[in-house]
This record gives sequence, C-alpha cells and structure tokens, in this order.
Amino acid sequence: MRAVLIERQGEPVHESIRLALDHPDPEPARGEVAVRTEAAALNHLDLWVGRGLPGLPKVWPKISGSDGCGVVDAVGEGVDASWLGRRVLLNAATFQTPIPHPDMAPAPEDISMIGEHGPGTMAGLFVAPVDQLLDIGDHDPVEASACALSYLTAWRMLRKAELRSGDHVLITGIGGGVALAALDLVRHFGAHAIVTSRSEEKLKRAASLGAAEGILDTGDDWSRSVRSWTKKRGVDVAIDSVGKAVHLSCVKSLRRGGTLALCGCTSGPDATTDLARIFWNQLNILGSTMGDMSEFREVVALLRSGALKPVIDTVVAPEAASKAYARLESGAQFGKVVVDWRG
Repeated sequence: MRAVLIERQGEPVHESIRLALDHPDPEPARGEVAVRTEAAALNHLDLWVGRGLPGLPKVWPKISGSDGCGVVDAVGEGVDASWLGRRVLLNAATFQTPIPHPDMAPAPEDISMIGEHGPGTMAGLFVAPVDQLLDIGDHDPVEASACALSYLTAWRMLRKAELRSGDHVLITGIGGGVALAALDLVRHFGAHAIVTSRSEEKLKRAASLGAAEGILDTGDDWSRSVRSWTKKRGVDVAIDSVGKAVHLSCVKSLRRGGTLALCGCTSGPDATTDLARIFWNQLNILGSTMGDMSEFREVVALLRSGALKPVIDTVVAPEAASKAYARLESGAQFGKVVVDWRG
C-alpha cells in the first residue's frame, strides 16, 4: 500500500515526510477491521509525533494520522462481516479502563491514540478496533475526516464547561481545527463567541462564520478588550489550545465563576497565571482531552444532520503530503488540512 512516512524525528517535520509506494498492508487482529482510506485529516498531534513525544518508542519511520474516513476492506476475527463495504469514520481515542484498587476511587481512563501510540490513518489502509468506528453512510469523506477529532475535542470541552445558550465564549487562536470547531458549536448552541488571532484576515473570516467579535493578538494582554466587549463582566467560558502565550489573558478575561477549558499548549506548557484571581473570583480551570464514543456519536449525528460544517483549508493528494504537513507547521491554515486518498 501507499503510506506517508515520517522518516526521522526532528523539525521541521515536513522535511521528514516521504510517500512509500510499497509499504506492507496491515492485518486486522481480533475485534479490528482494516479500512481502505478515502480521506485523512491532519491535527497538531501529527507534528508532535514527528517531533518526538516523551514516552513514545523512538522507532522510525512512523505513520501518523488520527482522523480517518474510508471503507471497511477486511474484518478480523470476531467482527461481523456486515461491516464490509461500509463507509466509516474513526474516533482515534481509545479509552483504557484503569485496574481497580480496593483502597482507591476509580481513576479517570487513560487514553491511547491511533496515530500516536501506533500506526495511524496517513496510509492507503489503516487498522482500528471496530468499536471505535461509526457508519456514516454516503457522507462526504473529506468533510467527515475534517470533523472527527477537532469537533470531538471541542464538544467535550464545551460540555465540561456547561455551555448554555446566551453565554459569552472566548476562543483563542481562531484558524486551528479545535478553535473553528468550537466556534461552530458555540454558534449551533446559541451562544456568542469572541475570537483572537494574530491575523486580521483570520478574524474577518471568523466573523463571516458567526463570531460576534474579534481581537487582534499582538502579543500584549488583550483581556481588557474582552472585558470591554462584555461590558466589564467577563466571559462565561474560555476555550484554549494555545497555552503559555495567552493563558494569563484568558484567566483575566473570565467573569466571576467562569470556566477556562484547556486542551493543548502549542505555545508551551509553562504558563504564568494569577492564583489570587483564580481563588478570589472562584474560577474553574479544566483540562480536557479527546472524547469517548458516546460523545463521538453525538458529534457525528450533528454532522450528518447538516447542523455542523467543518472548515477545510487545503485538500491534497498523498504525493503532496509534505506540503500538507508544511501548511500545518506554518500556522497559516484556516481550517483543516486533508489528504484525499481516493486518487
């Protein structure tokens, strides 16, 4: 099969990308299926895999990719043959139940990611547990792959933050997949979004998608602008995947009792915060990662109903995969970068 390989660890990641034409086909194990890939979307996670995540085996080359849509090509032992020929969408986050202990309360589930802890979707075939797949019928595979992980992540964050209709929501770094998914979901649920970006053009495009306000991030504290927009009250919810560069501005933008939900730290993890503001204003700071299959079903149901519309920045053939990684690495994208495997 064809496969997009990250041949070695390092930066820039796109310089390590090679399309192999004769990579061995994967074989599904018990409870798994092999999916013939139609479309696979990139996430920032693909860049972290190429840079080398702590704790992962230093074995190269790697096949990244945690967003994939395609047609079931083969089934492993114990899987009903009726899956064959169905177009499916992957939830790459497999939740591992911790071993119970008699003296401790249950811990949160650990998460193993297809495309991070094992081979992913950037290949002509990918293997996944059948219980991590949903049949999506005749839905466009490019749009579906662009929806999966980013919308699932944003959905869980907004659920944890207890988003309500009419809330004011801050979304940082508009243009990235999770940020745009959050904007779409905020719009869907009747809340009001204020977005930030270092690009005026991205702010204009976000306004066309329903953002009520945009703030140009020049590197200075922009929390006063957020509070001014909310008549000094502050936002109910802040959604952030940027991390260090904007963390303190997010904290200072929240109303009393407001919630900051975090799912990433692309600018760094060692943020400066304001502990006095956090406890005095009784703020909530929540970590959130991916989502389970019940949440995935809710997101996919909204997608198939037409309620959600992922923004797609670029679609390329596998032969141009290095350009896709470079586009993501540049930070210039507005929406998802997708590799179309159907050619």
